Amino acid sequence: MNHFISPADVTDLNQLVTSGIVTKRNPFADQELGKNKTIGLLFFNSSLRTRLSTQKAAQNLGMNVIILNVSQDSWGLEMEEGEPGNPIIMNGAKAEHVKEAAAVIGQYCDVIGVRSFAKLQDRDKDYSELVFEQFRKYAGVPIVNLESATRHPLQSLADCITIEEFKVKARPKVVLTWLPHFKALPQAVANSFCEWMGGMDVELVVTHPVGYDLAPEFLGSAEVIYDQEKALEGADFVYGKNWSSYTNYGQVLVNDPAWMMTEEKMDRTDNGKFMHCLPVRRNVKVTDGVLDGPRSLVIEQAANREWAAQAVLKEILLGIQ
Repeated sequence: MNHFISPADVTDLNQLVTSGIVTKRNPFADQELGKNKTIGLLFFNSSLRTRLSTQKAAQNLGMNVIILNVSQDSWGLEMEEGEPGNPIIMNGAKAEHVKEAAAVIGQYCDVIGVRSFAKLQDRDKDYSELVFEQFRKYAGVPIVNLESATRHPLQSLADCITIEEFKVKARPKVVLTWLPHFKALPQAVANSFCEWMGGMDVELVVTHPVGYDLAPEFLGSAEVIYDQEKALEGADFVYGKNWSSYTNYGQVLVNDPAWMMTEEKMDRTDNGKFMHCLPVRRNVKVTDGVLDGPRSLVIEQAANREWAAQAVLKEILLGIQ
């Protein structure tokens, strides 16, 4: 594996899921693999689970870890490039260009993890994934996606591991449901979840209000049902997440509390398990009864972030030995 930015970088999804489960049983089996190797974790946005789980996974593999909060611990980075006759003139707030910054970080680090959210102002710009493409272009070392404008693959791999561990049917029904939220959130987690579920043996159903359809290239062959309660019938797993409109980009079209996940709605499932990537606003998106109840997997799911990250870093380290 040269990079881990999207599923296209993964040769065998099932093998990677299995690797995460095996790693969980013996976390320190590959400590020599990362000896004398360094990973740099660059955060353009806040993080809790991604930061801690990836750092822990790297340390389990014997790696050194450097963490940088970009623009707080470092200079602000200019990502745009000029064209012949129309150069970038850096006379604004950003003091360093990514061409130099990425290349220098690549001299210090064997692997670089990057986290950079969508700004939700320009869909084409967000979906071009400029930050990740620039680091891939100039760093000279493998890049790991710690959440981008359109994807969160480490989260999605942890979701795959969780479903594989807790499924009771060979082909479970998995429902991704939109949840209400008062401000605009990116589509990254929802996009990524659909994309990765497309590689798993599951029946995927996506439910949301009208106007919240995801980009077709991420949705794939998933069935879309605009009636949440109908979609939940017979579900084995319910994955809750809010996202803003893709068509009316970044907009909050509705904030209907009727879409909040409740115990009564979970009763429509086939003893289904509830999943959420966290953080979650209690009693806005999900009731206390669901989150604290016996069908909630949110803590187990978060714990699997460590094993997902470790499985990915192991594959990358094997490729750079």
